Amino acid sequence: MGMGGGGASGWQSRRSRRRPTHVMAEINVTPMVDVMLVLLIIFMVAAPMLTVGVPIDLPQTQASAVNQDNKEPITLSVNDKGQIFLGDSEIKYDDLVTKLQAVTQARGGMEERIFVRGDKKVDYGTVMRVMGRLSGAGFKKVALVTEVDQGS
Repeated sequence: MGMGGGGASGWQSRRSRRRPTHVMAEINVTPMVDVMLVLLIIFMVAAPMLTVGVPIDLPQTQASAVNQDNKEPITLSVNDKGQIFLGDSEIKYDDLVTKLQAVTQARGGMEERIFVRGDKKVDYGTVMRVMGRLSGAGFKKVALVTEVDQGS
C-alpha cells in the first residue's frame, strides 16, 4: 500500500537531495606553507654552493677585505692543475689577454677590477705568470683572493 518505495531508505534519499550544499569559502593554506618551507630549506642548502666560478681551495691569510664597488669584478681562477678560468669557462694562457681586453672594453675600459683566485696547491709560479701577463697587458687593478684565516 505504500507509495514511493516507503520505508526509511526512501525518506532519507529524498531528504538528502533537498539538503542545501555549502560551498567552502576558506582556503587551506597548510599545503602552501609546507611547499614554502621545503623551498626555503632547499635554498638555504643550495645558496652556499653558488660560489663564483670554479671550485678552488683558497689559501688563508689575515689580510683585510678589499672594498668593492657596486660592479661585479672580473674573476680569474687557476685550479690545482694549472688550468685558467674566466668566470666558469676555461681559457688558454695565450688567449688570456685578448679575452680579458674584450670583456673589459665591453664593461667600460681597462680600469676594471680583476680578482685572481689561485688554488693553494697550484704552483706559485703559475699564479705569478698569470698576474705578470695581466700587468704586462696594462691591467692596473689586479688583486689576489684568499680566505680569512680562522686560526689563532
